[in-house]
Amino acid sequence: MKNRKIVITGGPGTGKSSIVHNLEKKGEKCLHEISRQVTLEAQKEGIDQLFLEQPLLFSEKLLEGRLNQFKEASAYNSDHIFIDRGLPDVVAYMDYFDTNYPEIFDNTCQNNRYDQIFILPPWKEIYKSDNERYESFEEALKISSYLYSTYKRYGYEPIEVPKLSVEDRTNFILDKI
Repeated sequence: MKNRKIVITGGPGTGKSSIVHNLEKKGEKCLHEISRQVTLEAQKEGIDQLFLEQPLLFSEKLLEGRLNQFKEASAYNSDHIFIDRGLPDVVAYMDYFDTNYPEIFDNTCQNNRYDQIFILPPWKEIYKSDNERYESFEEALKISSYLYSTYKRYGYEPIEVPKLSVEDRTNFILDKI
């Protein structure tokens, strides 16, 4: 099967970016998380925290960006491509924050299917907050449960990645694909 789209997801601070960077070092094709990019673009326009100030607009921009990534992944001439967060992540966060969203969010998730989902569990020992990650670890735990249930709701069976070194987690993922 060509162009298998494989999502790496999980709550904030679970090690997704480290694993994606490690996959790239190993020569794997990867598409990176875009939420920080959306946040930085909004900051250039004078909106300090778009996600907090205008959550629906932020989520619309994320949905559009992730849909573009989904389409971009289809154009690669490769057996598979790893994607840091998928379309259902947007819905999970909207649900977590109890924010209403139009039907297009749900339809987009249902009509653009990934081939495999890996979810990284919350891990207090590696969790760090920064300028773009403002959630507490307790909030990260809740977000993680929303991510898991949202992917299940869309018919996925996420594979939980064990709490190991970045190298061992990367190898676990590569062994499962």
